[in-house]
Amino acid sequence: MRAALFQSCTGIDPQANAAALVAAIEQARAGGADMIFTPEMSGLLDRDRARAADHLADEAHDPVLASVREAAVKAGIWVHLGSLALAGERRDGRLVNRAFLIDAAGAIRARYDKMHLFDVDLPTGESWRESAAYAPGNQAVVVDTPWGRMGLAICYDLRFPDLFRTLSDAGATILSVPAAFTVPTGRAHWHVLLRARAIEAGAFVIAAAQAGAHEDGRATYGHSLAIDPWGDVLLDMQGENGVGFADLDLKRLADVRARIPVLSHRRPIPAVTIA
Repeated sequence: MRAALFQSCTGIDPQANAAALVAAIEQARAGGADMIFTPEMSGLLDRDRARAADHLADEAHDPVLASVREAAVKAGIWVHLGSLALAGERRDGRLVNRAFLIDAAGAIRARYDKMHLFDVDLPTGESWRESAAYAPGNQAVVVDTPWGRMGLAICYDLRFPDLFRTLSDAGATILSVPAAFTVPTGRAHWHVLLRARAIEAGAFVIAAAQAGAHEDGRATYGHSLAIDPWGDVLLDMQGENGVGFADLDLKRLADVRARIPVLSHRRPIPAVTIA
């Protein structure tokens, strides 16, 4: 499988972001990719919620999603659209942060709503309250593709290994983790956590990321990664935005899982005894 990763600095104009996604899909196809992976919040990245509200829609009316589906058909390529902020989906008025897997015919094969929300005050003075605007998802998702079963996660989900155990127990051999990691947390934890998830699951990990100084004032870490089941980094895009490529040798799965058969050694964890 040839994977393309789109590393972007998504802004506050969905029309411009959609055009960048379409161009990336075309570039991925020209580079021989079977599937392109895009970052979290590929359609709009705006911390000004009042301003962002003017650009938000539900799934049926989201223009970025429509553009990506059309581009997938035109290019004849699968697209993992890292996520979009969608409105009008819930009675409580909160948004959802939803990932999509789109096939080469433009059909949506899977949806996943981000389960773990990032609420934190950082030493840098940055403060994030995702739960104030977003509702968490409540369902882990795997989906079959021509290259294997894929497990879906988004950004902060990376810190919760139980989710990835659930995905690999369900047969996932490719794990997708689109993200918009902050710079301090990215420097400290991005590489080590992604490599750990690959090693624990004996699976490929594809993590397309946001990178750079964004129009809304935030800065993201970048370093979109493709990692093999042994934990080796196949691609690290550093801070350079654009499309990168990684070739996944699917035969590597059986080799690694035979050498370290952790999946077959997993046991149910009994209740904790406090001595």
